[in-house]
Amino acid sequence: MPRHSDNREPVAPDTLPYRPCVGIMLINRDGLVWVGNRIQEVDTGSALTWQMPQGGIDEGEAPDEAAMRELKEETGTDKARIIGETKDWLTYELPPHLVGIALKGKYRGQKQKWFAMRFTGDDADVDIAADAHQEFSEWAWVPIGELLELIVPFKRSVYEQLVKEFGPLAVPEKG
Repeated sequence: MPRHSDNREPVAPDTLPYRPCVGIMLINRDGLVWVGNRIQEVDTGSALTWQMPQGGIDEGEAPDEAAMRELKEETGTDKARIIGETKDWLTYELPPHLVGIALKGKYRGQKQKWFAMRFTGDDADVDIAADAHQEFSEWAWVPIGELLELIVPFKRSVYEQLVKEFGPLAVPEKG
């Protein structure tokens, strides 16, 4: 059973809540999806470190407001408009070795509302070092079909659902 981050007694995952969170699939004019190479604060046990922007919902904040805030914090730009939202909240569980350690040791995983956004800016508008707490070391635009091979395994089922729900939106803009 996983231990707390301060080496107290083991943590039973089912005793912890899910962290309320948002995620963003940012899609550019060419229908490509933004991913960032996450700076690792804990060892996930995987060499796969790419992900789309995501983050917690602050007290009193609506999910769409949180999504726009997180987009700005993690990518340095807010040049986007919401074009889709997941029908349901999606959840993932942390792997046992990260329970009590990742997510400040307070959560078993995340409950996420995801938003598809159309990027309305230019690549020069993206600045992953703009926020004091930089999340990513590099970023790239990738075809939606390549997302699953980049994502840490314990988040893969969420990304499978996103590819299914948002796939029709990840197409080049017309005109």
